[in-house]
Amino acid sequence: MLVQNQQKFYSLDEYRELEETAEFINEYRNGEIVPIAGSTINRSQIKGNICAGLHTALRGKDAEVFISGLRLWIPRYRRGTYPDIMIIEGKPALTEGRNDEILNPVLIVEVLSKYSEDVNRDDKFRFYRSIPEFREYVLVSQYEFLVAQYIKNESNEWLFREYEGESAIVSFDSVEVQMSASDIYELVVFEMLQNSQ
Repeated sequence: MLVQNQQKFYSLDEYRELEETAEFINEYRNGEIVPIAGSTINRSQIKGNICAGLHTALRGKDAEVFISGLRLWIPRYRRGTYPDIMIIEGKPALTEGRNDEILNPVLIVEVLSKYSEDVNRDDKFRFYRSIPEFREYVLVSQYEFLVAQYIKNESNEWLFREYEGESAIVSFDSVEVQMSASDIYELVVFEMLQNSQ
């Protein structure tokens, strides 16, 4: 006899309440709660390097860098997600009554794992594009010196740019910051990644 597992759907309020006490973070996908996979040393190192570089470069400007643990709410698609790095210009727009859920990043950076690459490149990018303030998306490989970038131009078209190799200079156009690939990948040992996620 086959037994079908019934999938439980959660209201947005139930999800938010569970996240407040959850041991690990979870995404919300229109009623479904999906655990987020863990990280690797090198993935964490890359996120830290980018965050530190952006934070330093934006000091004194009207922009703020947020890393991993802050939830992004995407109203149009009823999605709650945790991008690796977000930059907000001006004041963070928050979901009414909450201080843990923002609505207005201009730039999102995701450090890719084998598990997350397709999801980040396709589904999440489509969801992120519904955010009016959002104008730059950067995908960083953790397996080689490779950064993919999507930039929204004044005609609301998304342009693609790719940076490859250790000597590349990555230009975060939306916030007018440049970082070298060698700084982004500082202390990353690619051989360690062959057996990781």
